[in-house]
Amino acid sequence: QVQLVESGGGLVQPGGSLRLSCAASGTISRLDAMGWHRQAPGKQREVVAGITSGGSTNYTDSVKGRFTISMDSAKNTVSLQMNSLKPEDTAVYYCNADVVIWVYSGYKMQTVWGQGTQVTVSS
Repeated sequence: QVQLVESGGGLVQPGGSLRLSCAASGTISRLDAMGWHRQAPGKQREVVAGITSGGSTNYTDSVKGRFTISMDSAKNTVSLQMNSLKPEDTAVYYCNADVVIWVYSGYKMQTVWGQGTQVTVSS
C-alpha cells in the first residue's frame, strides 16, 4: 500500500512562484516515475509534468520554461517548481506515481494518486 501526500499549494499573484512537493510512503519495491497533473474548473485533467527514475522529464507546452520537475528517488519525493505563474495555471494539482509493490502473487505495478492541492493565481 502506497500513499502520496502533496503540499505547497496556495494563493499567489501573477508572476509569482510556488513549489509543490509530494512524498510517497509505504512499502515500495521500485519507483518508476512520478508526475503532476492538474484540473481547472470545467476542464479535463491534464498532464503537467513527469519524470522517470532515470531522470527523463516531460512537460506540457503551456508550462515549458516556467515549471521544473525534480525527483529524489532515495526519499521517494517529487517537486514541481512553478515560476512566472499565470491565472490560467489555477487548478487543483495532483501528484501521481508509478510504483511496483509486492503482493502475495508477486510484483504488481500500480499508479497511485494524491488527493490534490489547490493552486490559485490571482491578483
